[in-house]
Amino acid sequence: MNLKRQATAVWNGTIKEGKGNLTSQSGILKQTPYTFVSRFENGTGTNPEELMAAAHAGCFTMKLSADLSTAGYNPEELTTTSTITLDNGVITKSDLVLTAKIPGITEAEFQKIAKSAEETCPVSNAYNLEITLKATLM
Repeated sequence: MNLKRQATAVWNGTIKEGKGNLTSQSGILKQTPYTFVSRFENGTGTNPEELMAAAHAGCFTMKLSADLSTAGYNPEELTTTSTITLDNGVITKSDLVLTAKIPGITEAEFQKIAKSAEETCPVSNAYNLEITLKATLM
């Protein structure tokens, strides 16, 4: 299966005074604003790092659900937060923090499957940065 997804960025003006917007193929992002302030400070709008964090958290969580199901487990809830670090203009790290409610799984099996999902999810493989995982079974 060969899937292609796309998004379009439009930027007007200089880096600090300008502004842009992002539109995704699905329409979930529709001229969503982003600016220097929303990226490097705490202004309203999105930014590339936030979108990377959403992509990593979403991909990892889906991969983990698939791997757990394949192993015979039925996850009740998986919640993952990804924190992307931008350090001196370089995206260096994604910290994944997972909490999971999975009936019947041992701690050792949970950690093994979670680590494997982190290492094999497509977004983890696409990112050239350090990835950490803290997985907690509830």
